Amino acid sequence: MQIVGYETEREGDTDASGATVSETDDQRVRAALVVADEGEVRRERLDPGRTLGYSLGERRCAGALDGPTHYECANEGAPYCDQHTRTWVCARCTGSCLKDEMDCYDDHAIYLAAFAPATFKVGVTKEWRLRTRLREQGADRAAHLRTVENGRVARDIESQLAEEFTDRVRVPDKITGLHRDVDAAAWRDTLAEFEPIERFDFEYGLDLSAQPVAETLATGEVLGVQGRVLVLAQGGTTYAVDLRDLVGYEISEDESDRQLQSSLGAF
Repeated sequence: MQIVGYETEREGDTDASGATVSETDDQRVRAALVVADEGEVRRERLDPGRTLGYSLGERRCAGALDGPTHYECANEGAPYCDQHTRTWVCARCTGSCLKDEMDCYDDHAIYLAAFAPATFKVGVTKEWRLRTRLREQGADRAAHLRTVENGRVARDIESQLAEEFTDRVRVPDKITGLHRDVDAAAWRDTLAEFEPIERFDFEYGLDLSAQPVAETLATGEVLGVQGRVLVLAQGGTTYAVDLRDLVGYEISEDESDRQLQSSLGAF
């Protein structure tokens, strides 16, 4: 068996007409590990309270997915080798289209996302998937600043705002704030220069009293998922796992006996 992907928890997407496109009855997609076993794919949901018991083996390229089918790859590059690495050219756009022909004509939202305690990130996304994009990143709070007619204009404005705000927050930096609240005064002062269309306040149910230890493992009780960070409890310690760091690992269904760093609260 091999971990070949992951899904983050999000509310059901709505398309440009407002119709829900989520496939779940309660209009929420649950966080999950995508596991391949002899070409067949299944999703191991990461619901709070569930216990995972996988040990990690060798790591290699996660290959390719085509619906319910997985195509294996023996190359060493992880999580993906050069053959299976895809680059999204729009992520590098700053207002001058890098494609042969521009195709981002949907309305785009420009937003600020807050990560505890006081990291504020500017970003853009298609307006109809704004809430989903914010939850994918694990934002604690956010503000929809403006809607524009296409992605080119949005990227141009984003690049200007990036002179004042960061446009990227690394997962290790997000982990350091998982147990903290957003600095309300700093957030209020930051938004004072804008007139937000909408504000968001997200809850992920982690309820942590101390910063979790960053680790790469798939053993323990699931406390929750924030963005792509999975939080597990094991032996009196909470661990924060970047789900992307699990992609490519071969797994077996037995708990890992690897020595792990423990928090002071475990003693």
